[in-house]
Amino acid sequence: MSLAMSRKERETFLADLHVGVVSIPDGDQGPLACPIWYSYEPGEDVLLVTGEKSRKATLLRSAKRVSLVVQSEEVPYKYVSIEGPVELGDADLERDVRPIAHRYLGAELGDDYIEATGGSGAERNILVRIRPERWLTVDYSKQFQVPSSESEA
Repeated sequence: MSLAMSRKERETFLADLHVGVVSIPDGDQGPLACPIWYSYEPGEDVLLVTGEKSRKATLLRSAKRVSLVVQSEEVPYKYVSIEGPVELGDADLERDVRPIAHRYLGAELGDDYIEATGGSGAERNILVRIRPERWLTVDYSKQFQVPSSESEA
């Protein structure tokens, strides 16, 4: 029995709200692995934003490819891992930063977060595009019948 997700399943899962972990090559050291907020629409690139002076940004400038993994925190566990080339550009507050903050925190807290972190102008941000080329997926619900909270009621 295959635990792999179909294309639609993996793209839907990646588009859902998860904290991702991006892994970026770091020379002779192990890769830098950092939790990140991201956005994704099925069939498109994965987008994330980081400060232009951050360690992530420094490493991304020389990285040709990165990996990103997202997972569920509830049983039955699922995960999607992608690998692909990166492209960097300037992040726009309204087009890129605010929608991601709202996605993870809601409108009010997202706006508060942007103000608290200086996202409205203190440090320039860069937009990171990851084009998913290689996928690895697992959906343990395909193997194990786990009762849902609805069926327990």
